[in-house]
Formats: sequence, structure tokens, C-alpha cells
Amino acid sequence: VLQNNDFLRNTVHRHEPPVTAQPIQILVEDDEVVVVDKPSSLPVHPCGRFRHNTVIFILGKEHDLKELHTIHRLDRMTSGVLMFAKTAEVSKRIDEQVRERQLEKEYVCRVVGEFPEHEVVCEEPILVVSYKVGVCRVDPKGKFCKTIFQRLSYNGKTSVVKCLPRTGRMHQIRVHLQYLGHPIVNDPIYNMDAWGPDRGKAGKIDKTDEELLKALVEEHCSKQSLDILGISEEDLNSSAGDKDCGNSSDCTKDTKDPERNDIAACLLNSGSNLEMLEKKPELGSCENQDGQTGEKSSEEKDPLCVECKITRRDPSPQELVMYLHALRYKGAEFEYCSKMPEWAMEDWEE
Repeated sequence: VLQNNDFLRNTVHRHEPPVTAQPIQILVEDDEVVVVDKPSSLPVHPCGRFRHNTVIFILGKEHDLKELHTIHRLDRMTSGVLMFAKTAEVSKRIDEQVRERQLEKEYVCRVVGEFPEHEVVCEEPILVVSYKVGVCRVDPKGKFCKTIFQRLSYNGKTSVVKCLPRTGRMHQIRVHLQYLGHPIVNDPIYNMDAWGPDRGKAGKIDKTDEELLKALVEEHCSKQSLDILGISEEDLNSSAGDKDCGNSSDCTKDTKDPERNDIAACLLNSGSNLEMLEKKPELGSCENQDGQTGEKSSEEKDPLCVECKITRRDPSPQELVMYLHALRYKGAEFEYCSKMPEWAMEDWEE
């Protein structure tokens, strides 16, 4: 029974998923906005298991930039130009431009195969298969989308493509590229064997939504990449309730950015996969696919923490990067650009 002067203390013990060590570069800072070049693998906001390894937290701690207002968002695995407003008034002004589609966005990516030289316009509707797992597909019941693509270079194996999204659906660029038969080279969702031999080209998926989600989970389990993607069996089992409900207007949610996936990020990176990893400790071992064993952590272990008992391999820097980059954002009164990423250079080789 609690009595006067009793002291209660709650200690939170967290394990954050791995992120890249690449620093956040500030492109512009003035009285109104802060514009950064976001590295891949960093979420914008603290959510799920992410607290310290987020853009908002790092800007506050390392650059003393606090109380920023989000203007738009990028998916965790997407890098590039990310804007924040310093005041609510600036945020409202730019947000109106976003709603009225006055904001021009330009992305660059590296895709599989030889992309057509001529301009390609994709207007296939996109439907959300699962918000929790964060998977979408082309479907007639989905919402209208439009993306314009233009090839920039081809090195004999892969192509660098400029992407101009005219709408802002979840994973729009990635899903449209998959539909065209040229998925992003290292896309951890839309360039996987789970989609079948055609990998979703032209919408050919010989699986039900439930079978597709299960296949994606199993493939990432075999590659020991659950921490990178965040998928768990619990997400799969509970995904039936959030798949399309027959009315895309009730299920598919518009977003400010075509690569935004806040809901999925928060749920994917929650602690829900601990139960599965505890049951299957081999999934958390530090041995990688080549049989190499990573260094074990020397951090202090908490005997009450399930996750402390699991030893995971340290992902390589390449595993924490997806070849999709927000290159330019242009509004009525501003234009912000970042440098072309190294993997998008014409002479780049894997």
C-alpha cells in the first residue's frame, strides 16, 4: 500500500532498431524553415521503438532545433529533402500549398533493368493491402494516382530514374515502379520473391493478400532482416482486419507525401516482434547468410529484458539504405535541393 513520502520510479529499457550512422545535413536554416537532407533508415518522428534515432530528436539534441513543425514527411527508408517550419504560421502557409498541389516534388531512384528512354506516365490506382505491415498494390478499387518517370542513365544492369509524383499516396513511387516491371533495386518490400516470378509486374500477383503478407514475413525471416523491416508474425496475424474493406475511400488514406508511411512505421517497429524472436532465437542470432558472425555487444544486459537475451547481427550500411531519394521540393516562394546521392551517379557500380 502506498503511503505518504513513498517514492516510485519507473525505468524504461529500450532497444532501438539499427539505423545508419550518416549524419543529418542541414541544407537551409532561416527564421522560417529548417531544411535537411534526411539519411535513409531514420524515421521523422519518435514512434514505435524509435525514440533517439529520429530526425526530430537528433535535430533537437545535436543542433538545438526544437518545437519544429512538420511540413511533409518521408518514409523511413527514403532519404532526401525534408522541410520543417519554425512557426505555426509558416507551417499553415506551406501546408495550404501542399493541399492545393502547388508543391512540386522530384525524386530520383535506381531501378532494376533498362527503363524506357521516353517519358513514362503511370496512372494506376493504388490500394493499401495492410497499414500495419505497410504494403500496397495496384488495384482497380484503389485511389487515383499519377507519377511521371524519366530515365536519366543506364549502366547495363540498372537505371537511374527521375520521378515526379502528381498525387501523394502511400508508397506511390515504389508501387508504380513495381507495376512497370522496374522495382527499386534494394526495395525491402516491392522487390521481393514473395510477389511471385514477375515480382508484381503489371499487377500479376498469384496470391491472396493474406498469402502475400505471410510470404513477405517468411522471406525476411530467412534473411534475418526483421529489424530492418520490422515485420512480425503478430503484424501478419492481425493484418486481416486492416486490409481493404471493399471501399477504398474508407480504407486508403491520403498523405502529404507519396512515400509517407507513419502508421506502418509506428506499428512495424513496436515491440510486437519480441514474442516471435523469443520463440525462434535463431532469427536473432548474429550469424549472417554467409555464415559470418558479427561482434557481440558489450552493453550491460538486463536480466528482465527479453530482447537483451537475443544477439542480432549488425546490418551492413548497404542494408540500411534504399535507393530512393527526395531530390527537390519547390513551392510558390521557395525551392530546396540536395546533392545527387552517390548511388545515382552515372558511373556508379555496386
